[in-house]
Amino acid sequence: MANGSNRPTMQDVADRVGVSKATVSLVFRKAPGVGDKTREDVLAAAEALGYRMNRAAALMTARRSHLLGVVVQIRNSFHAEIVESIVSAADLVGYETVLGAVTPTHDESRVIETLIDFRCEGMLLIGPELDAKDIVELGERLPTVVVGRRMSSPLVDVVRANDARGIGTVVDHLVDLGHRRIVHVAAGPGVIASDRRAGFLRAMQRHQLDAHDAVIDAGGYTEEAGMAAARRLLGSEMPTGIVCANDRLAVGILDMVRRAGLDVPGDVSITGYDDSALARLANVDLTSVSQQPTEQADRAVAAVVDRLDTRRNERTSTVLVPRLVVRSSTGPA
Repeated sequence: MANGSNRPTMQDVADRVGVSKATVSLVFRKAPGVGDKTREDVLAAAEALGYRMNRAAALMTARRSHLLGVVVQIRNSFHAEIVESIVSAADLVGYETVLGAVTPTHDESRVIETLIDFRCEGMLLIGPELDAKDIVELGERLPTVVVGRRMSSPLVDVVRANDARGIGTVVDHLVDLGHRRIVHVAAGPGVIASDRRAGFLRAMQRHQLDAHDAVIDAGGYTEEAGMAAARRLLGSEMPTGIVCANDRLAVGILDMVRRAGLDVPGDVSITGYDDSALARLANVDLTSVSQQPTEQADRAVAAVVDRLDTRRNERTSTVLVPRLVVRSSTGPA
């Protein structure tokens, strides 16, 4: 190597291709101004030499990091699907993503601060449970997009599906199958859970069905919360249809109901929400609601990059129409 060491440098790549070091830097930063042929030659030379850009050093000297922070619940398979699409969408526009995993020991606020410490320029919050004021304060610090939740602040962009309408289509589906004793298993006091609960109650009213005691609050979105809700249902008069706030709750209920010897959908129909990978498993085959995760991801990345690259200040809000996906977990009453 030209530098006399075993590790290839950016200058080695430039010398091999016959371009300047600055050109090589533009290629690795995915910046405009480099022809396709030159870009391909630089990447091929880097691969042949075994060169890898020192990302930490580049961030220290760069005026911009081109990093997007993504705050995600790692146990939520629907969030994982959105993240995959976010990474792809960001890559297409020259940005990298840094994932911040929300866990029982690392709450959303702590994860956000860590991502900011890593010099993330923009933030994507997937289904956040943070107080609205905290999200607004984040929007004052850097471009922020909330994915999957209502927000009205002019400082924060929103991309979401119409949850109330989505849950309504589930109720419509069960009513069409002849169900009249329908219960909603809610997921606590959060904005997303509240929207889905409200959508359920409006749909029940629209069909002139008794909604008294028709909501059981599981207090969360997990399989364990669903199992606990199922025990309550099994201890009373079972409904013929159960509408869950998400797929994980539905899977927990499905497990307990089958353990109790009931047939799904013969004795009870069960539905989820998110159309996650869980819902599509052959042994689950859950009727659910798709929130169009790929389109949400594309719109979210476009929104945050637009604020970063064009300095847009006006708020954007995108509300997608969810789609009912019918599978074998629902049948006639």
